[in-house]
Amino acid sequence: MAAPRKSKAKKRKVIVSSEGIAHIKASFNNIIVTLTNKEGQTISWSSAGEQSFKGAKKSTPFAAKQVARSATQKAYNEGLRSVEVRTKGIGLGREHAIRSLTEEGLEVTRIKDITPQPFNGCRPSKPRKP
Repeated sequence: MAAPRKSKAKKRKVIVSSEGIAHIKASFNNIIVTLTNKEGQTISWSSAGEQSFKGAKKSTPFAAKQVARSATQKAYNEGLRSVEVRTKGIGLGREHAIRSLTEEGLEVTRIKDITPQPFNGCRPSKPRKP
């Protein structure tokens, strides 16, 4: 019987221009920063869990700063210089992550909040009993 073949994953080459998009997803439990090119292909990303923050520390502004710094350094080495920031979520570290992007050398051209807003969405839960 022949040994099963090992397939290697194809590594796609991401075209990096000097402009890109920074997606910041800040929830109450975690923060994720993804830097992409204009087409949406990921250049670099980082999260609070990847930066070895655990539990309640993942949603702190300090964790957001470290996450943004890590993702920015990877993308800056690839050639990214200016970003349009799109924030999603209502976590604590949104502003700190944006500030950290500029401190690491990226030029922020636009900031856009894309947090989904329900217009008469789900029915609210009934009030708690006293």
